[in-house]
Amino acid sequence: MADIKQPHTGGPQGVERDEPTGQITTGHEWDGIKELDTPMPRWWLWTFYGTIVWALGYVILYPAWPLVHDATRGVLGWSSRGQVQEALVEAAQAQGGFRDRIASLSLEDIRQDPELLRFAQAGGRSAFQVNCSQCHGSGAAGSVGYPNLNDDEWLWGGTLEEIHATIVNGARFVGNDDTHVSEMPAFGDGVLDRAQIEQVANYVLSLSGSPHDAAKAEAGAPLFADNCAACHGDAGQGDASVGAPALNDQIWLYSGKLDAIVAQIQRPRHGVMPAWGHRLDPTTIKELALYVHGLGGGK
Repeated sequence: MADIKQPHTGGPQGVERDEPTGQITTGHEWDGIKELDTPMPRWWLWTFYGTIVWALGYVILYPAWPLVHDATRGVLGWSSRGQVQEALVEAAQAQGGFRDRIASLSLEDIRQDPELLRFAQAGGRSAFQVNCSQCHGSGAAGSVGYPNLNDDEWLWGGTLEEIHATIVNGARFVGNDDTHVSEMPAFGDGVLDRAQIEQVANYVLSLSGSPHDAAKAEAGAPLFADNCAACHGDAGQGDASVGAPALNDQIWLYSGKLDAIVAQIQRPRHGVMPAWGHRLDPTTIKELALYVHGLGGGK
């Protein structure tokens, strides 16, 4: 840009030139300022032309134009998706021997083979992050309503076979005949009144040594024996065969607060776990069971 001091004719008729630079103008003017018609640098033009040639070559050689159901393939036949598929095939071939052994051996036999166990647990960790971490957390620590898999408290048993069965069949999962099923009664529906429920809740707190009302806990002991001990045990030790959690520790699925325990007794919540037997292949489920068992809480 430059301020045109004196237009003069040194070029085609009707074309102005800027006196200081001698450059013709474009004819555009803003508030007395006229635009010089300065050509682009040669290096820039050649770079621009080069990108056009490169783009044409790319369109010919590689996938480029989307179609209705596919895309142009390019004369080289290369694609990033194909490259990934090749890598997956190579990885599957490299893992094939280990996975074949996992498929053919029992869980206990795999556990006794250190090299095979490491491979299985690595595969199980990957499968866990994809399929299980959404509920149990990336570190399997769980959250309210979702069990922590790092401790030694198990709703349905913590042996290898029991963990495997839980993964395959799930819990309270509609559509699987072998799924774990248990129903805690809603004691607030005419079985116990509010005062009695609070007494039982205080007794439950006393089983784990948590702060509680001693008088209410004493009154709740016979109510617990009559209504709860059949599933949770006389000492609140729980029973994995019916999915009844232990109440004599301080591990809580929902909460260890008095109000939460009262709410669970009055109108219990029942969690659901999907059955993975129809979603994951048997080898992956074995790897998952071995990984979960090895987190620190497996029996």
